[in-house]
Amino acid sequence: MINFKLTGEHIALFQLLKATHLCGTGGEAKMMIDEGLVTVDGEVETRLRKKIRVGQTVETNGEQITVL
Repeated sequence: MINFKLTGEHIALFQLLKATHLCGTGGEAKMMIDEGLVTVDGEVETRLRKKIRVGQTVETNGEQITVL
């Protein structure tokens, strides 16, 4: 499990994946999201710029990110 401390009001989903090093580039993050490999709070999310806020959980490739 990865705990990510949010410094602003929100972070875009693709930016969160890059910031937590679950992908190397924005293009890689986009492919993961487009292919339905990412869930937000248990639901598949296909929006690249989905705003992720404190308290949400993101999962991909067996990794879970909790936004604090």
